[in-house]
Amino acid sequence: MELNYQEQGFKCGLECHQQLEGKKLFCNCPTLNSDKEADLVVERKLRAVAGETGEIDIAAEFEMLKNKKIIYEGNSEDICIVETDDEPPHELNKQSLETALKVALLLNAKIVDEIQVMRKTVVDGSNVSGFQRTALIAMDGYIDSATGKISVPTICLEEEAAQKVEEGKDFVRYRLDRLGIPLIEIATGAEIKNPEHAKEIASHLGMILRSVEGVKRGLGTIRQDVNISIKEGARTEIKGFQDLRSIPKVIEYEVKRQIESVKQGKKLEKEVRKAEPDFTTSFLRPLPGAARLYPETDVLPVKIEKSYLDKLKKQLPKLLIHKIEDFEKKYKLPHQLAKELIDDENFESFVKKFRKIEPLIIANTLINLPKEIKSRFNLDSSKLTTKDFEETLSYLNEGKIAKEAVIDLIVKKIKNEKIDLKHFESVSEGDLENEIKEIIKQKPGLSLSAYMGLVMSKHRGKVDGKKIMELLKKYVKNHNLQN
Repeated sequence: MELNYQEQGFKCGLECHQQLEGKKLFCNCPTLNSDKEADLVVERKLRAVAGETGEIDIAAEFEMLKNKKIIYEGNSEDICIVETDDEPPHELNKQSLETALKVALLLNAKIVDEIQVMRKTVVDGSNVSGFQRTALIAMDGYIDSATGKISVPTICLEEEAAQKVEEGKDFVRYRLDRLGIPLIEIATGAEIKNPEHAKEIASHLGMILRSVEGVKRGLGTIRQDVNISIKEGARTEIKGFQDLRSIPKVIEYEVKRQIESVKQGKKLEKEVRKAEPDFTTSFLRPLPGAARLYPETDVLPVKIEKSYLDKLKKQLPKLLIHKIEDFEKKYKLPHQLAKELIDDENFESFVKKFRKIEPLIIANTLINLPKEIKSRFNLDSSKLTTKDFEETLSYLNEGKIAKEAVIDLIVKKIKNEKIDLKHFESVSEGDLENEIKEIIKQKPGLSLSAYMGLVMSKHRGKVDGKKIMELLKKYVKNHNLQN
């Protein structure tokens, strides 16, 4: 059925969680996410405690009643006794705080005067201590969108949870390498209009985060949660989105699920649900509330001086969207290509080094050519190194090969085959003209495509295909006029 989200009283907000580079938030362990074999194992059982309100949080109590044994494993390369909760946390990581503050400023938020770390009760086992440390760093920000401003009420800096690797009837197993990695949490207001609008805002948040140095990149380093509700429904937090493209479909399913439940007279409760691969959602636990928060007594508050903020404001980076626009104009590139090149470390250095090659050709070689090789030849283009691209482009820059030969050379690089440049030597325009005239003379009456096939079969990778077609059109026409 076609949904009118406004009539349904649709409300939607996002929570974005982004990991940071460097050291962990409360110790000096690196944020490696080590996959080495565990050399440390700890077993625990956790119980919920009362929060600042004096009550035990409903979600924490729900997890505690499962009474499961928690097994923690990790490698000493990136964990210490802070992660196992056998030593108090160290002071708040200043570099992570600076990165988070820059993100907050780019979101037009007001930075708090003093940062107080809080404990947030979590007893599903994902935090060894039974709580997650989190700190409010900024409030009242906003994002400009196509349909108006979207508020950003809170921005927090918190520690990442451990990663669940196995769960049985009476136990849960976690890896500790992820525990303690600095995490920025950005919460938007509920002004999002519809599923596609949610995707737009999530994409915009991702763009801002990628604009700041010190933010982790790659799969699993950013997570988006969606909070939605409709009239007569209940607020639901949906976790587990694999990519931005799934957000609209999952939201649509969840709204339809709530509409159907309301029609059936069911009373909906606030809850956390998981986004499944088929875009449906499944129950995880009751929605947690304020009862799970209380002050952290082992970490001193951090004052934020005005002079420090003024310094950070002068250091704010250019947003990625503006960098892309600069790339488009400076190098005369299509938008999508410029977007993919932003994170490429080699493009601009290659443009400076290989001045005889158009930037567009270098861009296509770095971004589109590996994709073409993967689809056409079913080869693993991830094996290619900077040296492979640099060597191939140097041949092109020196005129030793035609640009049509680049893909053939790169394929040989992947296959680790010996390269003989004699097979790729360019044919002079004069020799090419004479050869084309001779072919037309010997085989009159063929179509342009037939002639093209004959020439390319001999000179593929040595001559520009456009140049061949230009000469063919010229001499086929002349030959026809003479006859």
